[in-house]
Order: sequence, then C-alpha cells, then structure tokens
Amino acid sequence: KKKDAKKDGKKAAVEKSEDSLETPAESSLTTLGDLRSDSLSEETLAIPEAPDKEPEVEEPPVPPVTPFYEEPVLAQVIIKSYEGERVKEFFEGEGFICFVGGNTYKGLFSEGRMNGEGTYTWADGVKYEGTFVKNVPTYNGCYTWNDGSVYEGSIQDGLRHGYGVFRSGTHPISYIGYWCKGKRHGKGTIYYDQEQTSWYAGDWVNNVREGWGFRCYRSGNTYFGQWKKNLRHGHGKMVWLTDNQEYEGEWECGLQHGSGIHSWLLKRMETSKYSVWNEYSGDFVKGERHGHGTFLYSDGTVYSGEWVHNKKHGKGIFVFKNGVNFEGEFINDRHVESPARQGSAVKAKNQRLVLTYFICLVERTRIVNASGEIFVLGSDIDLDLSSLLASFPRENRETESQQVQLAVLRHVSKLRKAYYFYSTLGCATSDSTCSLTMLQFWRFLKDCNFHLSSVTLAEIDRLLRGHQSPEDIHDPSDILLFRTFVSHLVHLAFHIYHEKYKDEVPHLEKCFLEMMSRNILPSACCVQGILYSGEEFSAFAMSYLEKCWEIYGDFSRPCPRHPFDSTVKLRQFLWMLDDFKLLNEQLTAPRVLGIFVKVGASVPGIHGVNLELEMVFLEFFEALLECALVYVTEDMIRKKEAQDNEKRSSFEIKELSKETS
Repeated sequence: KKKDAKKDGKKAAVEKSEDSLETPAESSLTTLGDLRSDSLSEETLAIPEAPDKEPEVEEPPVPPVTPFYEEPVLAQVIIKSYEGERVKEFFEGEGFICFVGGNTYKGLFSEGRMNGEGTYTWADGVKYEGTFVKNVPTYNGCYTWNDGSVYEGSIQDGLRHGYGVFRSGTHPISYIGYWCKGKRHGKGTIYYDQEQTSWYAGDWVNNVREGWGFRCYRSGNTYFGQWKKNLRHGHGKMVWLTDNQEYEGEWECGLQHGSGIHSWLLKRMETSKYSVWNEYSGDFVKGERHGHGTFLYSDGTVYSGEWVHNKKHGKGIFVFKNGVNFEGEFINDRHVESPARQGSAVKAKNQRLVLTYFICLVERTRIVNASGEIFVLGSDIDLDLSSLLASFPRENRETESQQVQLAVLRHVSKLRKAYYFYSTLGCATSDSTCSLTMLQFWRFLKDCNFHLSSVTLAEIDRLLRGHQSPEDIHDPSDILLFRTFVSHLVHLAFHIYHEKYKDEVPHLEKCFLEMMSRNILPSACCVQGILYSGEEFSAFAMSYLEKCWEIYGDFSRPCPRHPFDSTVKLRQFLWMLDDFKLLNEQLTAPRVLGIFVKVGASVPGIHGVNLELEMVFLEFFEALLECALVYVTEDMIRKKEAQDNEKRSSFEIKELSKETS
C-alpha cells in the first residue's frame, strides 16, 4: 500500500465551508437616532444608511478540506482496513474502508476507486453523502459539518457548484441559490433569521452582494437596486418604512451620492388620499444635499438653487404657493439681502420675515415619499410636455416649461382634490386605493364643460391618447395617474385657448390659468349626469358596465382617419335601439334626441341634432340609463312584480305538494 500525496488528514474530496456565509457587516452605518441630533433648521434628514442595525451573523467555520484535483486509486491511500467485495486485486461493488487517522468511506467501488453513491466521514465528524466519480465528489451530494450545518445540492470536483441549499447549524441562516467553485455566485437568496423577515435576494459575485438585489430588513425597511462589495452602489431605491422616508437615485459605497429624490411623509389628509410631504430632488454628495437641488415643501412652496452640506447656500429662488418669487443669495440656510432690495427696506424686511418664519415653521417637521425623475413639481406630477414644447422656439422652451409648472404648483392642491373626488365616484369604498379611470375622467371633463369648447370627448381622447393603440384610446377602464391627469389638462388648455393667447408669453401658463379660471375652479366636483347621481343607483348601474362596454364595441365603427379608433355615433345608437325593438310610444326617436342633449353627447343647435357626432362610452352608458328610465314605466314594473309573485306562488305550491306526497 502506497502513500498518496493527499493524506486522509487533509480531508480529501470535501471543500471547506466558508469562514462566513454572510459577508462582512456593512460599513458606515448611520442611524436615524444619530442624525436626529442635527440642527432643526434643516428640512429633513438625509439618511446615508439604513436606520436598522442588523447583525450580519457569520456561518460557522469548519476544518479546511482540500478537494481532489487528481484521480488517485485507493491503492495509493493509506488504508487501515477494508471490508467488502473485490474483483481480482481491486475493490469492486459495495464496501467499507477505514483510513489511517480515523476517516471512513462506505459505499460503492469500481476498479479500486470510490465510484457511485457513498458516504465519506472524517474523524472530526464532517461527512459527505452523495455521488463519487473516481474518488471525487461530483454531481449531487450533501455535506454535514459537526456543528449541524448542512449543504445539499450540486457538487463539482468536491466543491459546491451549481444550485444548492445551505443551512447553518448554529445560527438561523440559510442560503438558497447558485454557487461557483465553493462560493455564492449568481442568483441567490439568503435569510438572516428564523422568521425570514430579514433577507437578501439577488446577484452574488464570489460570495459578496454585487449586481441587482432586493434587501429586506427586520424592521420592514427595504432596498432594491444595485450593489457592489456588499454596499448599495449604483442606482437604487431605499424605503425606511418605520420612519416614513424614501430615497431613489444614485448610491456610492452605501451612501446617497449623485442625483436622486429623497422624500419624507408627514401625514395623510382626512379628506384626501394624498399624503403631505417634503421632497428634495437634486444632487447628493456622501449622503448630504450638496450641489443643485429643488426642495418641495408640504404646502406647495418650492426652493430651487444651490446646496452645501444639507443647507441652502449660494444662489436660489423661493417660490411661494401663491406664485410670489423670492430670489437671491443664501448663506448657511439664510437669505442674504441684496443691494437692490435695500432701497425698499420695509418691503424687504417683511419678505425676509415671512421667508424666515416659513422656513422655521416647515423645516421643524419631518415629512414624505416619491419616486421618479428629478423635477420642480415633484415626481408624482412630472409633466410630460415634450410634444407641446416642440412647437415652441428652442430658446423659449425652458421658460415655458418652468412657468407652466409654477402655474400648476399654484393650483396643485385643488387639482389633487378634484382627482381624488372623481377617482372615488362609483367605488364601493372611498379609500386611498382608488385611482382615476377614463370613465371618471370623462365625467370630470363633462362637469367642467370642456365638451362645450367646440371639441367632443372623442376628439379629446384622440388629442391626449392618440399615441396608444386604437382599441385602448377610448377604454373606460384605463387608469390615469395624477401626473398624467395634470399633463392632459395642460395639453387640453393649450389646444382650447392657444388662439386667444397666441401673441402672449409665457404661452402655456396663460392657457393653463385661463382653463383653471373658466373651466375647473367654477365647476369641478359638481357632478352632473345620471351615472353618479346616487350611491345606490351608481352601484347598481356599474354592475352592468362590462356588458354595456361589450355592446358599445359591437356597435362601434372605426374612424376613417388616423388613429383609426372605433366609436359609436348618435345615428348608430338610434339604430341599436331600433334593432333591440326598444323604440315605442314612450321612447320615441325625438325623445332619444333630447336624451342626447341631456347627457351632453350633442349640443342643441339651430338646425337640430347632428347625428354624425361621436359618443364616448360615458355618453353611451348614460344615454342607455336615461332611455331605460323612459322605456320602463310604472305599469311595466307592477306587471313584472305580479308575474314574479305568480311564479313564486306557483313554485311554493309545487314544493308543498311534493312535501305532502
């Protein structure tokens, strides 16, 4: 018997379990408690790291084991004893072998080597159960360490390689995913506690979190984004659930660094689904607001300008919610009075007092939440005006964009109120989960008399949604986010009023303010029409919504012009009633024309009703409801009730007869 270079004391054919399943604890942790000691003059705290300190428990170390990279025969290993089958001088079939030093193997042999299923046990208790190929653990197997830690999965050359599961025997840690040459590599999920409330799922590179991944902390806080060397690095979104804060943007070495948006939730208004918040969007350097950025206060006031170490420092502009601008130099969070303003000392002093008071009042509150691109109005009202601005000279586009954003900001609370109000119409519950649908948006446009501005709702749909597929342009169930709602209104304002203000600048702002004063402010939230006339009636009518939408699709005809969308014309609605044999003494054709005018599908004119006008589904649906109220008389209801009672009595008699029999 010869002595192999790989002695049994080296634990051949088994890899070591890493020094730690979990990677080193993240550095530079800064807790919310540490940061709260900062000056109250700041808007809110820029949090560089997650506030919950979670110990990154290590996997128990195991004795180092050298894998087989050669293919020695058992005759080259110091064997103390062997029990089993032989063929000639080679071990063959099932057998049990005991090596010098106490290591043992029990399993299958072939041509003198460990081949097939078997169990290799080291003297200190470490064990491998699985497949051997020429003395090397390969394919699938299970390692069990003497502390109770277990790995079960794919094996290659004695190393964990491929898909496998590791469970620590001394700590509530488990990893499920892919391995490469003994290290976590590829997609995998690691759990840090027994309840699986703290975990990471994503990319691994050589045992460290690197690439894209989702981290959920025990506190409920979460991070989704890019990682590098176990730190948040690249683009990602962190949500501090326990502190009502959120940041989305660039990270570097675990800190907010680059462009991003940090928001702080304050509270939810009683009459609104929207939260009150402060939001900063702009540059960050090592976890602080530093560079150029915009801070949106909870009441709609905005500061846009330079920042240094979390404080307003440099040139900036304050825009109050009433549109008043306060522009100048800021040093260490305070406004510096410019020489031009010194001539009007009283006015400047009053403005400075108002600004100082406002900052002190607002900045002492911790506030809110958002995600999206950096924008003056905040992420949830990031206006999509690219197609509109393209029609303006290049040198005017920035001014037009900024001025219309400020105009929107002046009325944003009223727009939010209208959005929330209409999004709850017809809903079973008026909670914060409701979102505005196209059906409710049409009702809003009707109430604000947009259809009286020489444009039908169908034409408005094409104007605002013509880029969508033809079947989606008039879909009543489509959802409009608040930012889309506001963007649609700016587009609509320009379309309706651009001729009136074609020679004035800023053009978009003038059009928007005209629309607010003429259409929205006087009429929004004053619901007209039959569909939402009462909760009980609305709930009953909405139960037939899908069926009526199918009928609308059956009778709609495509428009011969781009975007070739399908609608129902007034003439086709009349034909439909005739096909269904619904026209009678009560529901006559002239009566239906009156219903068209009542629901706003047609505007009364000198020459009568234009039957070529198109109907969106809201007008179609409300016209059907109005027709039903005319068609169904009280006599018909009484007759139907009598028939139902007769059927019920007949049924009861039959049941009684059966029981008697």
